[in-house]
Amino acid sequence: MSGYQDTIRERHTPRHIWVIGILALLWSAFGAMDYVLTQIRFEPYMKEFTPEQLAFFYGFPAWVVGAWAVAVWGGVVGSVLLLMRKRLAVVILLVSWVAMIITSIHNFILSNGVEAMGGAFPLIFSAVIFCVSLGLFIYARAMAVRGVLD
Repeated sequence: MSGYQDTIRERHTPRHIWVIGILALLWSAFGAMDYVLTQIRFEPYMKEFTPEQLAFFYGFPAWVVGAWAVAVWGGVVGSVLLLMRKRLAVVILLVSWVAMIITSIHNFILSNGVEAMGGAFPLIFSAVIFCVSLGLFIYARAMAVRGVLD
């Protein structure tokens, strides 16, 4: 692209993409940190959970751990791609959202996640994650349709 075309593109890139992209990256980084610290069983982090909760986390089947990884790392990669204004962010954020749904189906339908986690908070927090993930996908798709993402 020529310098002139880059300048035109910069002028048409809405500022909110930076705000949304940075907030999305921070949100996703928290999820990735939770995933890593749980997978490596980082004691200072995991000591906040009850033995029943730890048994629940450590008993995830490999396919759930894989879906969880795709969900959180897809969120990180999708957020970075959004900040880079790449159209691929749409697909990655969609895959991340679907992986989050798969993980939630296991945690709250196929297993005793609500009981193990002790109440309604995990359901509420999962609903928030669901809404944020879906919102990021919809936002990225809207930016792609508007021509903001290459």
